[in-house]
Amino acid sequence: MSDLAPTTGGGAAARTDGDNRYKAVQQKLKALGRAMDLATNELQTLQRDMETNARRSEGLAVDIANAELDRTHIEMTNQVSVALGGAAIEVKKLHETAQEVSGQAHDTRRTHARLYEGLDDIRSSRKERTPKPGFFVR
Repeated sequence: MSDLAPTTGGGAAARTDGDNRYKAVQQKLKALGRAMDLATNELQTLQRDMETNARRSEGLAVDIANAELDRTHIEMTNQVSVALGGAAIEVKKLHETAQEVSGQAHDTRRTHARLYEGLDDIRSSRKERTPKPGFFVR
């Protein structure tokens, strides 16, 4: 059987507070990308283990049949094999989705930096305080 154990990872990938300052958004995107990278690795391991266990179950069903045990045991073991194989397929889809989200998080972080890093540098390096958003709208 598999020795894969769930991990807690310390909670959410990134805080979802209302802090939308440049550095806070960059940190949130970095944390999300890192969490999704970790998830893709764990999902890949899970998929591999499920496929291995499905093959083992299938082999066990053959061994049970060769031992001429009750047909019910053979059928149930085959059903376990089929269920594990189907679950492995779904985990593969989830793995591919996690990879896609990870890539998008990293791309978004780079785009955000390209668009707003210069502005943040200007705002952070001057002595004068910046007016609150909406100040000039009136």
